[in-house]
Amino acid sequence: MIVFHIDVNSAYLSWEAVYRLQHGEKLDLRTVPSVIGGNEKNRHGIVLAKSIPAKKYGVRTGEPLVKARKKCPNLMSIPPRYELYMKASNALFQLLQEYSPFVQRFSVDECFLDYTRSNHLYGDPVQVAHSLRERIYQEFGFTVNIGVSSNKLLAKMASDFQKPNQVHTLFLAEVAQKMWPLPVSDLFMVGPATVRKLLKIGITTIGDLAHTDLGLLKAQLKSHGELIWRYANGLDDSPVHVGDYLPHRGVGNGSTIAFDVTDKRTAHKILLSLTEKVAMRLRASGYTAQVVAVAIKNSSFLRYSHQTKLSAPTDVTNEIYQTVCRLFDECWQKEPVRHLRVRVSDLKPCAESQLLIMGAKQHSKLQSIDRTVDKLRKKYGANVLIRGIFLHSGHKAVLGGVGEDDYKMMSSIL
Repeated sequence: MIVFHIDVNSAYLSWEAVYRLQHGEKLDLRTVPSVIGGNEKNRHGIVLAKSIPAKKYGVRTGEPLVKARKKCPNLMSIPPRYELYMKASNALFQLLQEYSPFVQRFSVDECFLDYTRSNHLYGDPVQVAHSLRERIYQEFGFTVNIGVSSNKLLAKMASDFQKPNQVHTLFLAEVAQKMWPLPVSDLFMVGPATVRKLLKIGITTIGDLAHTDLGLLKAQLKSHGELIWRYANGLDDSPVHVGDYLPHRGVGNGSTIAFDVTDKRTAHKILLSLTEKVAMRLRASGYTAQVVAVAIKNSSFLRYSHQTKLSAPTDVTNEIYQTVCRLFDECWQKEPVRHLRVRVSDLKPCAESQLLIMGAKQHSKLQSIDRTVDKLRKKYGANVLIRGIFLHSGHKAVLGGVGEDDYKMMSSIL
């Protein structure tokens, strides 16, 4: 198996810069300290992407813009345009399909490409990766890193090596030299909480993790310990899924609210707008869900959540929303709310879902209505049909998380 992982360098900022240059602007955002940042007035003021000059000031993706400006007073902040970025992502996805029919969009700015069956058509994979990298730059104006390996995990790790505009290999024979010396935090699926646990037992590098007794890791981290041990040893047998990643673990949608919510009625409206998007994503993926969860972050940044398992899996907006409201009412502690999130999990393919006999007729009717609304919204936009409760309310009828357009964020499953 030969796999490419194609990762756009500073994707949002690069796409914004290229678009502006193509439309007559002289300044290349990539050459000055700049970021793509959220709306500070609506409390979405975080860094979504940064230029290399901004990185030299210590600006980090995900940090508040206020903090970033303290590091770099002359920082330029550009509001995001998700529709533009999705168009750029789609263009890249289509180009990659010329090299192989087996292309998986892993996120809005990352794709996997299974080159195994294309090897005899186009030749040496490393040479092809270099020509592909150059072609993307010549045709689109932005740069990518490409990792080449025998599996998806190592290809992804390779693409994270020196940036920008580079091709790197990481085959199993190279793991000890290229990957094991890296800090354990660089390994895919090892987050800050896991790093803290690993440091407590003396694991500081990926090599340390690879050589740790598997039994000890499973005792400390359960099944996740075995997963990251396999990754540390370069082991991964996941296939390249054709198309967009399907959310086998769950579908979630959350939003930081522009004001503190202090009453249940307003909270329910926001939860409905979040549920609308969750249910639409669920139906688009061909799944139903049996677990529903609500998470709340209050004005003091304390977070808590509540979840329940339904008697039968569903993809119907109203059924999910009724459960969402009940969960919120049960766990809300009556303090001001800053952020709300809705998530569904325990997903099952629609064909495998079993309905309860009681209420099956009403369920089928609501399901039919939802699918009709989905088709209209897909064709004419999310606001072509909205619920009456949102008329003149000042709230969006369909709230899509980080942006107005629904696009693929980073997946945690190879």
